[in-house]
Amino acid sequence: MYDMYQVLINILLSIALSVGVTPLIKKLSYKIGAVDIPNKRRMNTEIMPSMGGLGIYLVFFFTIIFLQPVANRIAIPMFIAASFVILTGMIDDIKEISPKMKMAGLLAAALIIIFLNDLTIAQVSVPFIGEINLPMWIGLPFTILWILAITNSINLIDGLDGLASGVSIIALSTMGIIGVFFLDTNSFETSIMIFTLVGSIIGFLPYNFNPAKIYLGDTGALFLGFMISVLSLYGLKNVTLISLIIPIVILGIPITDTIYAMLRRKLNKMPISSADKHHMHHRLMTLGLTHRQTVLVIYLVAGIFSMIALLYPISTLLGSVLITIALLIGLEVFVELIGLVGEDRRPLLKRLRQFGDKLNKNNKKKH
Repeated sequence: MYDMYQVLINILLSIALSVGVTPLIKKLSYKIGAVDIPNKRRMNTEIMPSMGGLGIYLVFFFTIIFLQPVANRIAIPMFIAASFVILTGMIDDIKEISPKMKMAGLLAAALIIIFLNDLTIAQVSVPFIGEINLPMWIGLPFTILWILAITNSINLIDGLDGLASGVSIIALSTMGIIGVFFLDTNSFETSIMIFTLVGSIIGFLPYNFNPAKIYLGDTGALFLGFMISVLSLYGLKNVTLISLIIPIVILGIPITDTIYAMLRRKLNKMPISSADKHHMHHRLMTLGLTHRQTVLVIYLVAGIFSMIALLYPISTLLGSVLITIALLIGLEVFVELIGLVGEDRRPLLKRLRQFGDKLNKNNKKKH
């Protein structure tokens, strides 16, 4: 049994520690040259410290290893793997490294956490078919892909003050609630880690929200993405169709932005890894929203995704299918409304308009 009062106190302590540590990390960032210099791709107009994620990392692991009642068999391997991610991010924040070098650091971290914590997805339960045991040559690549994809998707949305950190708080909180809901010993232990990480981010957010005093940087964005991917894996070792859908829905914002960015670049015959200014936050600002309004709208959409994700554990299979269909249609309408793929690429809205025009013509004929 866990002393829930002590768990709560430690989470609150992680918030306070993060509030205190972040100004020190800001000074350190300036000192070692981990700064974000304005250019055509950046939204900032002045030099900003960009290693804020280091504070979140230090506070989280200090709290988890020394204060929270979490087994070190989980915490220590996670600390080792996350340290590779932090080191990769810090090097990139100080002196920008190539995407291949960055991916190598993330791959090393993924392999460490997979083998030290035995996190390979080993079994899939498919409705009407039953349980399917996955061989290592399928489970291992899928697990690696999951970690790399989620890590990079969080990094990709880190384009506005407080955006990635706020979306991470919403996603992690939802994961934690679902972990408590299932009341499994392992998932409950994972939930303690999740809410401790949420506390560490909450303490950082006031410094990061618009107008930001410090950025997450690649140090923070990669760390948060890595932690979200790994913590979600604790509930995915024996995958059911629903347990696979839930974290995907929770992470709807970064996953949607990543998938449509890849599609957009493919259609425009651009390299997949190339940068552009047509991400979700860019599109919303193009529509006339301010910096802060854009972030709050994306928070709202992330919150909607999270509320939908909370419906899956209490829904029947048919209900889950209907929720997923409705979600995909609603998502496509939203994506086309803001022109995420391109202002001239809105197939669903075009068909809906054509259908509406036909209805109007038929009504006019009758009258």
